[in-house]
Amino acid sequence: MTAPVVGIVGAGQLARMTSQAAISLAVVTRVLARDPSDPACLTCTTFEIGDPGEFETLESFSRGCDVVTFDHEQVDPALVDELEALGRQVHPSGRVLRFSDKAHQRAEFAARGIPVPEFVIATTAAEVVSFGDVHGWPVVAKVAVGGYDGRGVFVLDGPDQAETLMGRLEARRVVVEPMLAIEAEISVVVARRTSGACVSYPVVETRQVDGICVETITPASIDPEVADRATALARRVAESIGATGILAVELFVTDDGLVVNELAPRPHNSGHWTIEGAVTSQFENHLRGVLDWPLGDTSLVAPAVATVNVLGTNSHDPIQHLPAALAVEGARVHLYAKAVREGRKLGHVTATGPEPEVALRRARAAVEALGVPLTPPSKALTSKNGVLS
Repeated sequence: MTAPVVGIVGAGQLARMTSQAAISLAVVTRVLARDPSDPACLTCTTFEIGDPGEFETLESFSRGCDVVTFDHEQVDPALVDELEALGRQVHPSGRVLRFSDKAHQRAEFAARGIPVPEFVIATTAAEVVSFGDVHGWPVVAKVAVGGYDGRGVFVLDGPDQAETLMGRLEARRVVVEPMLAIEAEISVVVARRTSGACVSYPVVETRQVDGICVETITPASIDPEVADRATALARRVAESIGATGILAVELFVTDDGLVVNELAPRPHNSGHWTIEGAVTSQFENHLRGVLDWPLGDTSLVAPAVATVNVLGTNSHDPIQHLPAALAVEGARVHLYAKAVREGRKLGHVTATGPEPEVALRRARAAVEALGVPLTPPSKALTSKNGVLS
């Protein structure tokens, strides 16, 4: 058996960590990067420079790969359809990538009986106002395509803000939902083989500030029955859409039950804890899944695992304080070799412990030792990130 070649479109930190996981499996990784300074170019077997938005580039890149996968979902699914029509193995497929479009996802899930919040897909202020008048203000408006880390998500207090937002978006589609009373935000990371076998990781509790995930705790501090239902729902979603590799299913716990918030058809921030905290990391299981190899054990290796993201400031690079962070007992530091920018995710710290509070305290201590804040800078009065001035 010759070493399989996995092509990764995108060269960010997710591709970098996937390439690192490939080493012990003797899997060759080829990365399609926009810039040779991208993080994954430091760890992959080979890389090419090109624009993944151009079909000719994708097609040429795919020729040297047994399987093509992604470190983000910002590739046009229609281009992926074309690759598949040529007989190329692409996981996730164009059909799965379409579920990154929140409007498509909400409509499809509602039709399939998968629980989602009440919603309307709007392109005009009148449609947003009508929904708000029926369901009550404030409402949450989410740009259908392209939003992440709080970008493209807007809380609207009334008709005037709806008019302002929709005027700025110029007829772009938005998904409008009620402002839910959320008891907890959780994530279930599922790994699925192309032949259909599926495993799931323990439920993760995510803590968000301004739409950015700042901390994760595993296992989640929710009722075990709710955790079982969340796991079953996530596996149902993965099977329903035909996911391959890793699928992260983000859920809201509400008084009325569980509802699906978002999907990520790739390794995900809520699964970073698995590198040190699970028998098999999400990155290794992503490779196993897209290659249709047996999936690895997803069990915890400690009673509790916590991860805290390292968020950039304009003042300094956290690598300057790395030795101090490495001195924190039980903490493992991951820096992504990204250019420093305020609010940007530059890395994460994971710690294990006998209970969640201990693990979280260790991870937070290492982040503070890096000299960066535990929460992102305020986004107040920045309309692109959800607050309309």
